[in-house]
Amino acid sequence: MKEIVHKKLNQLQATAICGNDISSSCLYVSALTILYAGQFAWISLLIVAVVLFLFRKIYGEVVGAIPLNGGAYNVLLNTSTKRLASLAATLTVLSYMATAVISASEGMHYLHGIFDGLKIITATIVVLVLFTGLAILGIGESAFVAVIIFITHLVTLSLLVLASLWFILNNGLETFHLNWQTPIAYGNIKTALFLGFSAAMLGISGFESSANFVEEQKPGVFPKTLRNMWAIVSFFNPVIALLLISIIPLAEVGSNKESLLAYLGQTTGGSWLAWLISIDAVLVLCGAVLTSFVGVSGLLNRMTLDRILPNYFLKQNKRGSHYRIVISFLVLCISVLFVTNGHLESLAGVYTFSFLAVMALFGIGNLLLKFKRRKLPRPERARGIVVVIAVSSIIAAFIGNMQLNINSFYTFLKYMVPSLLFIGIMLNRIFLIRVLIEGLEYFYQPLRKMVIVSNRYLHKMSLKINSQEFVFFTKGDDVAILNRVLQYVEGNETTKKLKIVHVTNGMTSNEELRKDLEVLDRAYDEIDIEYLEIEGVFGPEIIDELSEKWKIPKNFMFIGSPGNKFSYRVSDLGGVRLIM
Repeated sequence: MKEIVHKKLNQLQATAICGNDISSSCLYVSALTILYAGQFAWISLLIVAVVLFLFRKIYGEVVGAIPLNGGAYNVLLNTSTKRLASLAATLTVLSYMATAVISASEGMHYLHGIFDGLKIITATIVVLVLFTGLAILGIGESAFVAVIIFITHLVTLSLLVLASLWFILNNGLETFHLNWQTPIAYGNIKTALFLGFSAAMLGISGFESSANFVEEQKPGVFPKTLRNMWAIVSFFNPVIALLLISIIPLAEVGSNKESLLAYLGQTTGGSWLAWLISIDAVLVLCGAVLTSFVGVSGLLNRMTLDRILPNYFLKQNKRGSHYRIVISFLVLCISVLFVTNGHLESLAGVYTFSFLAVMALFGIGNLLLKFKRRKLPRPERARGIVVVIAVSSIIAAFIGNMQLNINSFYTFLKYMVPSLLFIGIMLNRIFLIRVLIEGLEYFYQPLRKMVIVSNRYLHKMSLKINSQEFVFFTKGDDVAILNRVLQYVEGNETTKKLKIVHVTNGMTSNEELRKDLEVLDRAYDEIDIEYLEIEGVFGPEIIDELSEKWKIPKNFMFIGSPGNKFSYRVSDLGGVRLIM
């Protein structure tokens, strides 16, 4: 079968795909922050910009060291356990699901303001279906649409800023002075800034998206997407908030919160600008839907390759799209839309808390990378104190959002628990199959025929799962390191076969390593250990050769942490995972 070659995304395309999500926050985050921080909202938004600046280094270090799809899931998979990585993946999928449904619905609310007869739920489903089709066509076509939406959005926001500045030049700052003297709604400045900061953290949702499709980007593009996203929200969000309190009385913000920027446009430029902002809102919110589909496709494909999800999702079409993942995500989104009956306030909690948890886990993954992968080459490094401050800020925002709306947190738990239960079943399916077999054998006599058929099927399933071979490339490591490798495989992978390969590079046979493995083979009697010595030079070529020869996917191959003298980047090895 001919390998499908994907066209890599350039800086503009990659920035547009993830930028539509994060920049769509400009439509609502200023209003939300003003409700809690009042005239100090722009300060809260500047604090968020500082936190996001810290995360630029954090993401840059992690993805630079391990440039594979998956974001927080990827870094935790390579630095901790598959269970913790699965938690991060589950939270990311929940965040994408909530983003897709909320963005599509809110976009249709803006469109409803233009066309009164529009049925919002029906229109939301149409949007989700349309972007499902676009995602199935391929990331190249998706990027083309994303770029058009992205540029239109930036031009619209720029026009709004210019129109607002012109309005202030002609009308003065009387409204600003009145707003500045308004009593603080939440007691004191510290409380107002904290609650405003907590609400304003929604303004950076989408920042994690680029890490979920980094393999589709050209070399060197990823850090530029981080820089571009940071620059956009760090400029527009505080500036728009400052313009709002300079032009719109605080008493009018609450009544116009759902379309505050359109109201600002109406005030500063007239109906044409309000109409343009409404159309732009529809487009960019739909662009956020596209980001969700692209991001979740990269993430779920990686999870499927790692056998957390069924192999059913690996099927690709001629364009290289994982259409089964995309369609399944569509079904999930539509079902959530009907479960909430179009009232999506409850999903806002899922959106907020899952996004913040993913950011925090990514920061924790960075700390684990520093501790466990010190020698792994990376283009940049975030100082440990910077990571701690960034993660602490996210935790503070998480607590702040619980104070703002505890019911949303409970809703978040209602969605998260069933998702984790499903992932738990997949991770422990061998154990559950054994329980089923023993349970059926208990009822063997009264249900003889059904038990025989069921047990055959379960045994066949168990053998298929356990038959997948894994490979660990050793450098001739000592017994302690190999012992940790086997502990990881035993605790995280459902397999009974492990090839330990030593690429000798013309060296003589390592008898000491053979003796160590004989000891380990007896200690781990449930794992079939095969030791092989292969003459050659370790690198992408030998990995490709062995993967094709043994029919073992590269993501089922492991290496230890490479040092600074290693000739290749981890991404050059085709998805080989780090262990230890």
